Amino acid sequence: MKGKGNAIAVREPPAAPATELTRELVAHFRGKKDFLRQQWVEQMTAKSFLAGLTPKETETESITIYDTCVGCLERGEYRAAQSYATSMAERGVLRGMTTEQIIGGLLTLRDVYGRSLFHRYHREMARLSAALDIYEPVANKILSIVALAFIEEREKVVREEREKVVRQQQEAIRELSTPVLQVREHLLVLPIIGTLDSHRARLLTEQLLRSIRANRAKVVIMDITGVPNVDSKVANHLVQTVDACRLLGATVIVTGVAPEIAQTLTTIGVDLGRILTVCDLQGGIEEADRLLGYRVIVTESAGSPSPPAPALER
Repeated sequence: MKGKGNAIAVREPPAAPATELTRELVAHFRGKKDFLRQQWVEQMTAKSFLAGLTPKETETESITIYDTCVGCLERGEYRAAQSYATSMAERGVLRGMTTEQIIGGLLTLRDVYGRSLFHRYHREMARLSAALDIYEPVANKILSIVALAFIEEREKVVREEREKVVRQQQEAIRELSTPVLQVREHLLVLPIIGTLDSHRARLLTEQLLRSIRANRAKVVIMDITGVPNVDSKVANHLVQTVDACRLLGATVIVTGVAPEIAQTLTTIGVDLGRILTVCDLQGGIEEADRLLGYRVIVTESAGSPSPPAPALER
């Protein structure tokens, strides 16, 4: 049909139904798989999006992603894309890749697909438009699924790192609040200061038992001078701690029991028969020396004006 002047109006063929055209697109992408995938890998390499991946990993991941996208297009659903994104996260792939690598790589694949459609349908603009209407929503949906998985994985990494730092800080605080000190060979001193609740008492026991094993301790002085009060649960826990230390071959001496705590312990009926108590820390050290077989001797230097210095010997 002639138009105005010398122009000729060309009637374009009608667009194929979506189902037929979808099958045609799937067949096109599968038929061009090796060629298009190689184009994608070359462009990814040129943009440094494959940094950190071995050639084998590059081949495996590119094939899987390519087939996943075509499969989603064919079936019209995205469970495969979701499963693959989850799998990448679980395998640590997303943790080792940057945002630019993840998003840029999928955008590059979308461009490779899109250009291949243009080359196929560039003489049939209506068909090209219909093909893009089918293909582009699928590509964008897959991109959003993987991007969301990437964001969630990044948030998980940040959350885990934050929790790790918090745990380390809490552990450091606990160790500072209940330091186990080695006074001399086979002798440990555990000064406890502040409120002693059940949680802290349990941590104290764990740290003390580790220190006994590490230092091969035979006597432990547990000084509770700085503890304002002790309830029945904590008192019973201390008794259990003494028993646990005894199983490791260490004798526990409790020092610094305040009159108020002594009255509380007797009132609540805690069994103190298995606990060796001494009035203060100095007395506890003297008792520990006795248990370890040390004795104090006085040394005096000839002609020295200073008083004799005590020393220990076994």
